[in-house]
This record gives sequence, C-alpha cells and structure tokens, in this order.
Amino acid sequence: MNFMMRKSLKPLVISTLLLGGSALSLATGFALNNGAKGNGTPNAPLQVQVDNSPLTRNVTEGSSFAPIVKKVAPSVVKILVTMKAGDNPFANSDMDFFRRFFGEDGQHPGGRSHIPAEHGIGSGVIVSADGYILTNNHVVNNANEIQVALNDGRQFTAKLIGSDPKTDVALIRIKADNLPALTLADSDKIEVGDVVLAIGNPFGIGQTVTKGIVSAKDRTTSGDLDEDFIQTDAAINPGNSGGALVDTEGRLVGINSAILTRSGGNQGIGFAVPSNLCRWVMDSLVKNGRVERGLLGVVIQNLTSDLAAAFKLDRATGVLVGDVSPGGPADKSGLKSGDVITQFNGQPVENASQLKLRVAESVPGSKVQLGVSRNGENKTFEVTLGNLPENKLAEANEQSGNAKAEALAGVGVADLDQNTRAQFNIPAQVQGAIITEVAPDSAAYQAGLRTGDVITELNHKPIKSAEDAVAYTEKPTTNQTLVKVWTKEGSHYLTVDESSQS
Repeated sequence: MNFMMRKSLKPLVISTLLLGGSALSLATGFALNNGAKGNGTPNAPLQVQVDNSPLTRNVTEGSSFAPIVKKVAPSVVKILVTMKAGDNPFANSDMDFFRRFFGEDGQHPGGRSHIPAEHGIGSGVIVSADGYILTNNHVVNNANEIQVALNDGRQFTAKLIGSDPKTDVALIRIKADNLPALTLADSDKIEVGDVVLAIGNPFGIGQTVTKGIVSAKDRTTSGDLDEDFIQTDAAINPGNSGGALVDTEGRLVGINSAILTRSGGNQGIGFAVPSNLCRWVMDSLVKNGRVERGLLGVVIQNLTSDLAAAFKLDRATGVLVGDVSPGGPADKSGLKSGDVITQFNGQPVENASQLKLRVAESVPGSKVQLGVSRNGENKTFEVTLGNLPENKLAEANEQSGNAKAEALAGVGVADLDQNTRAQFNIPAQVQGAIITEVAPDSAAYQAGLRTGDVITELNHKPIKSAEDAVAYTEKPTTNQTLVKVWTKEGSHYLTVDESSQS
C-alpha cells in the first residue's frame, strides 16, 4: 500500500509594514518591561473613558469631518525613539508577508539610508488625563529613550509601563495632568462599511488625517500572534504606527499597526488593533506588569468541508482538536482528540484563530464552558484554564487546517522502531506507522502527507503498526479517508480524497 499527509502552504509574497516607531519583536511571548518592577513605584490605576454605545449611522455623509478632527487631534502624539545601536528592525529584514511600519525621519521620507539606525518615529494616543499613552510594541521595543511630542508643542520623556509583542500593543506614560484623553469605543460594535479616520505621523512629516471605511473585521496575519485586526482602506504609511483609528463620533476604535503592501507604501489595506483588545492588554500591563493569558492545553486546527463531513457536522465551522496535552486543563475536563469545539462560553466558535484569542483573553484559573461535538453528539465541558507559560495555548495548526484533502495510494509505511524514532525524534508514547515514501502525484501528497509523518488513526481506528495501516486501507468503501497524523508540530487530522485519481 501507499500513503502520506500534511504540509505547510507557501506564504503570500507580499510585505507587511509595521507602521512606525522603533524596534520589532514578533516572536516573544509575554508582556515586557514593567516600569513598576524596576523602581518599586506602583503604577497609578488606569482610568480611561469608554463609550460602549453603538455608532449613529447615517448614510448621508456630511461635507466635512473637521469637527471630529479638531476633537481627536490633540489626543494623538508623536513618539520619537532612541534605540540600542544595531536594533533597526529593517537593517537585515527579509519579512515577506506583513511588515509593520518603522518610523521614518521627516527629512528623508524616501531614503532610509540617511536615517541613523538608532532612531525612529511613530505615533501614540493619549488614553487617560494623567498621562497614559497607547502605542505599538514595535514602536518602543528595545528603546533606550522615548520622547513624546504633544500636539500643543510640549515634549516629555516617557516611561515604558509595559509591552506585549503578541498583540503589538504597548503602554507608556508621561508626567502630565489634564491631558486630552480620547474616549474608547466598543470595537465589537463597529461594522464593515463604517467610516473611519486614521490620524498619525506618516513619514514624520507631521500629524495627518486620512479617511476610509472598515473593510473587514477579525483579520489575522500570523497563527503565532494574538491578532483580531480591523482592516481599513484609510491611507496608512510608515510613521503611522500607534496612531488612532476613530469612528465618526471621534471615539477610538483601533490602533494602527500594519499594512499589506508590495511597494512598502499604502495600497489601501491597513490593519488596526481593536480598542477592546487594547483595553485588555492595557489593564493587564497596569495591574500585573504583563499580560497573563489563559491556557486550554490543546492543539487545534480549522475544519475543511471534508473534515466536517468526516466528523458528522453540517457546516465547516468550529475547531478540531488534534492533540490534548496530558494533564492539562482540557485533558482534566475530559476533552479528547477528535472533538470539535463549537462554542466558547455560549458564543459560537468559527475558527482556530478566534478560539485562540478568546482563550488568551480569559483569566488563568477562570472556568469556561465549551460546547463540543463528539461523534455527532453535542456535549458541554467546564474547563478551568491554566496559565500560558510561553507561546502555547490552543495552538492553531493553520497548515493542517488549510490542507487540501486527498487519500492514501502511493504512500509507503513501516513499523516504528528504535532507529526511526531516533532519526525523526518521535516520542515513545506515539504509536502508529511511519511514512517512508509518498508519490508526488498522489492524492495523499496533495493532502499533505510527507515522509517521517506518523499515521496514528485511519477513519477513527487506532493504528499500531504498518500492518494495521495496510489492512485498514484495503477495499475502501468511499473515496475519502480520514487520517490522523503525528508530526513534530503535534497531531492533526486531514482527509485524503482519491475521487479524482485514475
């Protein structure tokens, strides 16, 4: 017999610019640099103005947004950063998908070669009258000194309260009172099509306002980060990082963070961190000095239509559990590999990224209700969340979730022995048949099976040996085979569809 599985999709060869400021840190996990820890001085409570009322929508657009700009502009500041030598994030950058905007010097908006590597310019938003300012992590990361220039001409040295690379949010503070703080809106209530204004300091030339609409919600750019971006076509350029995205009532709905670009400049696809996500991060930074994230203890993947059918679901919504960490919160509550999580605290779960963020935003130690489909039967589990130690959580296996389903002809398998376990670093507890070859033109290869993967289940039946694998693929009753496979990233499911194979 022959078969295989899994593999990653090529990233879109488009750049994403981090919008402005200082240094770039996308791989680290916890919030960093709590100012209170260093000098023993506790942070003052964070008191922000919040307006959760829905936006008044009027399809007849006014002739001017000047009143809104006058209201908001004093709350948006310029941030000037001095970094450690050699910390310019673009000095050796080869990022080929999203790029965050690192700030430009206003004297040379087109030529980075003239800009000393240790300086950057970005934007920020005043969120409390006593000096708290919201910006991006990549604006202030690795900064030796942070200067804040207000709209009225005053300039202050800022203290970094904390930053969180996983959401690209940072909080700084200046010693000043009676500042014009911006009111935060409930970003969950914005809708695609709502008019928004982006205010910041593109290219360091001075405060600039651009207009657009909300193009999309719940956007993600990386499975490793906690992202829930608002997408907008309002013009956003380098230096805008940390600037404000506001609605037509002048309330903050997001912090500008990145753009999708081929040229390095604005192409009408910008991304902002929603204000609700910013509020969660800010509160955690002030209270705890870091962002504490909930831990579910599962490896998850998105559903395809074929996987949904294999697990007796009517729709490809929900999240498929590939692995359950032994002794983790999910394991203690009774969740199993092959369960499909459909609800989180009574709210529908659409995809892996959504569940990942919801778990992250939950307080460690809190109890959450999970709605689960198991073999077509609906169940409810109560899980006491753990505390995320590093970059783990409900880890979204985006590769397998998007893998194209196929089948098992053209795959060679063998028993697991001491030599193969050592060669492919396969733990002793993993049982199954290791894939020794996969024909490049096979449906299994298209589905993602690769040499070194371990097949642990076929159509829900456990595989203990190569003989099992061969026996369970003989005389198939359908063209599709549901395969559970172990890889170094963890276990996940895929379907192999041989209906198009001759």
